[in-house]
Amino acid sequence: MRAPTGLRARLILTFTLVAVAASVLVATIGYELAKAALVNRAEETAVDLVTRELRQVTFAVGTLRQGERAPEAKDLQNLAAALNAKGRTVAIEYGQVTYSDGPLSLSDVPHELQGRARGGVVKQRKVVGGRLMLIVGAEVYRKGGSGPEAGGLRAFVFFPLAGEERQLADLRGRLVQGGAAIVVIALGVALVSARSVLLPVRRLSAAAQALGEGRLDTRLPVHGQDELAGLSARFNDAAAALELSVAELRALEAMSRRFVADVSHELRTPLTAMTAVADMLSDEAERLPREPAEAVRLVLSEIDRLRHLVEHLIEVSRFDAGTATLNVEAVNVGEAVHDSLETRGWSEQVEVRVSGELVAELDPRRFDVIVSNLVGNALKHGGPPVRVTARGTANGLEVKVRDHGEGIPAEALPHVFDRFFKAGAGRSRSHGSGLGLAITRANVLLHGGTISVRPQSPGTLFTVWLPLR
Repeated sequence: MRAPTGLRARLILTFTLVAVAASVLVATIGYELAKAALVNRAEETAVDLVTRELRQVTFAVGTLRQGERAPEAKDLQNLAAALNAKGRTVAIEYGQVTYSDGPLSLSDVPHELQGRARGGVVKQRKVVGGRLMLIVGAEVYRKGGSGPEAGGLRAFVFFPLAGEERQLADLRGRLVQGGAAIVVIALGVALVSARSVLLPVRRLSAAAQALGEGRLDTRLPVHGQDELAGLSARFNDAAAALELSVAELRALEAMSRRFVADVSHELRTPLTAMTAVADMLSDEAERLPREPAEAVRLVLSEIDRLRHLVEHLIEVSRFDAGTATLNVEAVNVGEAVHDSLETRGWSEQVEVRVSGELVAELDPRRFDVIVSNLVGNALKHGGPPVRVTARGTANGLEVKVRDHGEGIPAEALPHVFDRFFKAGAGRSRSHGSGLGLAITRANVLLHGGTISVRPQSPGTLFTVWLPLR
């Protein structure tokens, strides 16, 4: 049987076990005290009765003196009658004469008790004939010249303890009933206490969940001055500090996004002028000397790289600002892939496997960005052949782009869609901006789709899934 794991169950179980243990302990102590008192009272009453009656013996016992007659059977019978009562049995011994007025006799008296009876009044409990009896025995002494003399008369009285046993049985029953009632009450108190104790804990759990879900204005009511109230107050302080920190971070992030967007837009004007001049320089580069021509080509390459970077930053700023939208229409996937490759002059370098009848509801511009970024990444950083495949599934469109190069290092795979991430130190100054795959992922997510990357042998495989609309 598994132990309860919930805090509520553990509290109730612990409370109930403590109540049961306390009830058993109290009932046991009470029962033993009552039993001792009851038995002691019965023994004291029996001893007092036997002692009092034996003191009233009027016939001579022991060594008879001049003028004394020996006791007769009638005398012993009268003594037994004085000691007797309902349920009792009396056994008397005097020399060779014995007398018993009931089913019990001296043979039922333990030998050890018979021996001790010579020293005074003695008592012992014993089960006789299936019944618990209290046996009280004593020897009668008479006064002599040199002190008390043993008279040779011994009397043993069997007192039944059935009444005491019934009282103890009744007491046990009442203690069991009382213990059961205490356990039931304790269980009820445990349920109420567990609820009152765990209510702040449940509130704290719900508040922590709400806080984790982004509701940073969540606070807990604080009642009292106990530990739970202190915990609630500290939670409120932590939530307030977290809300303030997140607000500051969001403000800084918004400022950063605005800065990137503003800088990107401000760069477009001088970049347009630089591009126009670069086109003129490109036409003149062939007629320049070798060293000036190489400098011109380097400037043209960096201007082109800067143009791509600015375009990517502007696109990223649209996604960050939440202004990116979809313009969905029915698109022939095969034609869209071929047009994207042909526009960039990649048709001869890429193998396309797409059915000419495959049509999907897409944003054609954003689908072009997805295909061009994945194919461009494969051509720049992978190895031939580069293959593009697309097929319709039961619930969407699946597009795969694979190259057969060295592949992406395993430690870099989880980060390929991060902004400005470039796998390998040798790619830090590559032509790419490090934003292409991040923009691709953003466009896929805008369609409600998914994108994944897996290593192949050889190469790398990117898989895009876009849902049906």
